[in-house]
Amino acid sequence: MERPAPGEVRMSQAIQPAHANPRGELSAGQLLKWIDATACLAAEKHAGVSCVTASVDDIQFEELARVGQVITIKAKVTRAFSTSMEISIKVVVQDMLTGIEKLVSVAFSTFVAKPVGEEKIDLKPVTLLTEQDHMEHNLASERRKVRLHHEDTFKNLMKENSKFEDPICDEEEGMVPTSGTSVQSIELVLPPHANHHGNTFGGQIMAWMETVATISARRLCRAHPLLKSVDMFKFRGPSTVGDRLVFNAIVNNTFQTCVEVGVRVEAFDCQEWSEGQGRHINSAFLIYNAVDDKEELVTFPRIKPMSEEDFRRYRGAIARKRIRLGRKYVISHKEEVSLCVHWDISNQGTLSNANVEALKNLAARSGWEVTSVVEKIKIYTLEEHDILSVWVEKHVERPAHVAYHLLSDFTKRPLWDPHYVSCEVIDWVSEADQIYHITCPVVNGDKPKDLVVLVSRRGPLKDGDSYVVAVKSVILPSVPPSPQYIRSEIICAGFLIHAIDSSSCTVSYFNQISASISPYFAGNLGGWSKSIEETAASCIQFLENATEDGLINIF
Repeated sequence: MERPAPGEVRMSQAIQPAHANPRGELSAGQLLKWIDATACLAAEKHAGVSCVTASVDDIQFEELARVGQVITIKAKVTRAFSTSMEISIKVVVQDMLTGIEKLVSVAFSTFVAKPVGEEKIDLKPVTLLTEQDHMEHNLASERRKVRLHHEDTFKNLMKENSKFEDPICDEEEGMVPTSGTSVQSIELVLPPHANHHGNTFGGQIMAWMETVATISARRLCRAHPLLKSVDMFKFRGPSTVGDRLVFNAIVNNTFQTCVEVGVRVEAFDCQEWSEGQGRHINSAFLIYNAVDDKEELVTFPRIKPMSEEDFRRYRGAIARKRIRLGRKYVISHKEEVSLCVHWDISNQGTLSNANVEALKNLAARSGWEVTSVVEKIKIYTLEEHDILSVWVEKHVERPAHVAYHLLSDFTKRPLWDPHYVSCEVIDWVSEADQIYHITCPVVNGDKPKDLVVLVSRRGPLKDGDSYVVAVKSVILPSVPPSPQYIRSEIICAGFLIHAIDSSSCTVSYFNQISASISPYFAGNLGGWSKSIEETAASCIQFLENATEDGLINIF
């Protein structure tokens, strides 16, 4: 194993039965305790004074660790602000028999320096030695903005959700109330639960929260819950040795194969305990999958809100899911593996048909969930194995064949889509297939992006069928990547246009989001941008006002 980088702190732990759940898997609560301790030590190594946990970003768990394996946690400060620091945490598990290492989690937390007495502190800047250090240092300011605006973003989404009747609240067979998932537990804070400042150890509080949340999830699914992520949260106040901590957990909402459980923590000293007046010190939201005895994913039942409080928690879970999606796909910056195919004119028919079928298959998948409804526009998302797809449905007062004619000509797309600067035909393969070179605007200060895509068009074969405009990136030797652009990729996208009557239609736009185009979508999904709604509204206006040759009718 390589030597620790300067400023990095490492913890290695052999997983013992005492650290595991009944299935022999490392308890997520135990891992959260180790993560918090390692991050705290990294913060104090940089600050030179005592530090406390202020907040924790979303934690995603990618792999399970088991008894007999070794967990290694690496933590280091990525950026120091005046009195706070962002800590980067990486967790890997190693099988000691095979030597194979797997990534368990990458997370970020914020710690605040706590100098003694009235002493003021101004943290020294982080020394940046590698290109990775510089990248994380720059991204830290972006992550900080997301943290600072988190509560405002959530409030705005809740206000937006209250304006429409949520379609997934409709009655359906098999819906269940959440009253049976309520769990309460109490813990007395003893000296072993305290950190070296005398306050209750943040990692211990997270572990207790995970315990009650797991019980709540299990009451709903009657299976084996697996913690997949912990939502961003911050510590609202301290507790100390002698406090009684009361934990209340309940299921808020379900989303196909995952469930969100909310946990609220209140602290009581002796007097507060006798008076029944506690201090709210933390709330967190934990997201679980579950597997049955055959290790197959369980689909959770739909939740049936019964009271006003149930509806508040139900809608809150929907808003948090949107924010999670946005943060996950903007901040993770996963490297992209190209799925582009080489364009081969001799294989034109196969590539064109595959393009169309891929779009139809994407549209036909189950599990699409509504995330936004605004007048004529609905937005759905689908997340499968870390692949995010978006479906934007628009009601248009224009005949389907006219909408198809206008949308299938990509040279007209810059007239209504601000994400496209230019669309140029570089190969008119046939009436049904064209290859375009597309340029996009600058996003987040990077160089502008460009794409080379195959657009395949199909009219309906019979009444009731949809018009299809399918889009996929291809590799064309005559248009190599240019140094002035970042070559990007569309995996699967396009339009399905379905006639409602002779004068109106439904236009559905689908996109399986690749890493290179995620910045155009993630802000909207996360609730801090309206770019998808604005583009959809622009598309509707274009379709309803353009002549059939694409000219805008202003009269």
